[in-house]
Amino acid sequence: MNLETEEKGSKLSNFLRRKSTSSVSSSSSTGSQIARRLSLGALGLVSVSSNEDKHKEKENAISERRPSTVTVNPVSNYRFSFEVGICENKNRKNRPTMEDVHTYVANFAERLDWGYFGVFDGHAGKQAAKWCGANFHSVLEKIVINNDTMDLRCSLNNAFLQADSLIRDKISGHSGSTAAVAVLRWEEEVDEEDDKKSADDVDVHHPLFDFVPTSRHKRMLYTANVGDSRLVLCRKGHALRLSYDHKTSDILEQQRIIKKGGIIMKGRVNGMLAVTRSLGDSYMKEFVIGNPFTTATEITKSDEFLIIACDGLWDVCSDQQAVKLIRNIKDPKEASKILVDYALAENTTDNVTVMVIRFDPRVFLDDDSGSENDQSEKKTQATTIDDKSTTNVQTIA
Repeated sequence: MNLETEEKGSKLSNFLRRKSTSSVSSSSSTGSQIARRLSLGALGLVSVSSNEDKHKEKENAISERRPSTVTVNPVSNYRFSFEVGICENKNRKNRPTMEDVHTYVANFAERLDWGYFGVFDGHAGKQAAKWCGANFHSVLEKIVINNDTMDLRCSLNNAFLQADSLIRDKISGHSGSTAAVAVLRWEEEVDEEDDKKSADDVDVHHPLFDFVPTSRHKRMLYTANVGDSRLVLCRKGHALRLSYDHKTSDILEQQRIIKKGGIIMKGRVNGMLAVTRSLGDSYMKEFVIGNPFTTATEITKSDEFLIIACDGLWDVCSDQQAVKLIRNIKDPKEASKILVDYALAENTTDNVTVMVIRFDPRVFLDDDSGSENDQSEKKTQATTIDDKSTTNVQTIA
């Protein structure tokens, strides 16, 4: 073990020790928005936050937890098989404004126990990120409902391109935003031979959740991102990155931009932008495209939680460090707060937003797919669709 690794391990251990022996005060925000909607008979919960700086921060507040993060609709009393926690901090020591926005939608696309989760990190103003927080889920939902047989990775790609175009048309200025989006849903595998067996499965009563998966259902997690906001899955304590950092330091992104006639100057596209893909940034769209990196992953008992966060966390925390910090924290709200506090303690210079989605393994009551032998074969399919090329990457987790 080298000196740098020892030092990082020591910092992490010290932080965990402090968290276990002390409590940290937090301030709540009044600038968040909650909207409930009734769509074709399906009641969903939409939680959107853009932190308009309407709230006052206490001097001793290390982080702000959003009271708008609700995982069970109090009106319908839905019992979901996942729980969401969100924490954000402007980091006023280094940032005068908050340009992060996050969105969470329960019963997404009018389907019970589906979830949509998004974190958007704005730059050159908050307009693009704010638009994404308020509208991106609607763009994607419309595509999914109208094309329910389409591979969701294609739907995500189409939604990113549509959103990119709409931002150019709808908002003034030249702001842009990174985006990290995830959709958790149930999929049913159709097999004529199983028709009779599945009829019996439908009548099974699950005591904990409103959605009852049958033997033909599998749980899928789809992700998409542009820029350097990141999605990390915890599988048996190991961090599995489900996103791609679109930065000027990436050789493939460098080659794409140079081929288009752009240059990389001082670590920025044409000397201006640090990310190579984003939504918005209309004046740089020839080089900074909105085509996302997408993945499809089957979720089983071995998958514990998903972290979605902006670079305010990842600039000072590795994927595995983040997983280690919160693996034993069952409350996702507390887990998200721990990660935000850690980023601030490590002197991050950016806004920090962290979303933690914890999966409840009890929904797989009759599923043995979490066994060592079976789980080792589970794969994540990753796809990047550029303006003229397609790359398929398949990795074994």
